[in-house]
Amino acid sequence: MTTLTINNKSVPFDDDEQMPLLWFLRDEAGLTGTKFGCGIAMCGACTVHLDGVPVRACQTTVAAAKDKHITTIEGIGASNIGQIVQKAWVDLDVVQCGYCQSGQIMSATALLAQKHHPSDADIDAAMSGNVCRCATYARIRAAIHQAATHLTEESNG
Repeated sequence: MTTLTINNKSVPFDDDEQMPLLWFLRDEAGLTGTKFGCGIAMCGACTVHLDGVPVRACQTTVAAAKDKHITTIEGIGASNIGQIVQKAWVDLDVVQCGYCQSGQIMSATALLAQKHHPSDADIDAAMSGNVCRCATYARIRAAIHQAATHLTEESNG
């Protein structure tokens, strides 16, 4: 029996450790906010964090996630940066169909955790693995900039 740490909770796992983390999160742990998109780690809909690093859960095995802290969209709001990013998404009405947005938020949060003042080029590089079929890229970039501004104001105030 393996225990995974998901959103700061211990979750038992007793199956094939080569199972994609995405299937465990959705089917076994009931965390359906992480989406299946392409299954080949090209669209970013399944992005989660392993120890704060964004990874594609469709191509990450449970074995690779052992002994790491897994954060999903359901848990990202527990962090200050996650809350700020989610608020910017709502404030700027980023979501159109919404399918890709959990992965977008996970990538944006990881970017802002590493770089509080990202340039457009930084944002483009960090978000390049996240596809939005509705093409809300301008709103995504604007939300990341808004979140960055809020982080700066918070740290200065």
